[in-house]
Amino acid sequence: MPGFNDPAFIKRWHQLSILERLGNIGSEIERVTQWRERGNSDHAERALYRSLELLDLMLDDPRWKGPRRKEIARVREIVCDFFVGDNAYGTTSEYLKKYFYDFALTARQRREKSMSASMDKHPPDAQ
Repeated sequence: MPGFNDPAFIKRWHQLSILERLGNIGSEIERVTQWRERGNSDHAERALYRSLELLDLMLDDPRWKGPRRKEIARVREIVCDFFVGDNAYGTTSEYLKKYFYDFALTARQRREKSMSASMDKHPPDAQ
């Protein structure tokens, strides 16, 4: 199975909006939390590494400059601090869930709105 360093994956990843990317990262963060709660540290660690790899791909993308890049870097720092550090920021799993969920929800709403507008312009053929 191709990984995150697969050129085809990276190409698809770069086609996603920032909202979709952060929503996907949030899914991995949620998996970390769920696996920890279930006592499966191996699965939790793998989900954490996946989330960090995805954040690193975002940081490597030259489109994200200035405040956006700083926010992505800070999110990575907070995720690391929460899961493997001393939690100096006092982050909670609920906070991370809400932070990433908002991106996923907005991305979904925009995608549905876009699909609806597309259907209005090009309705399916009536049978």
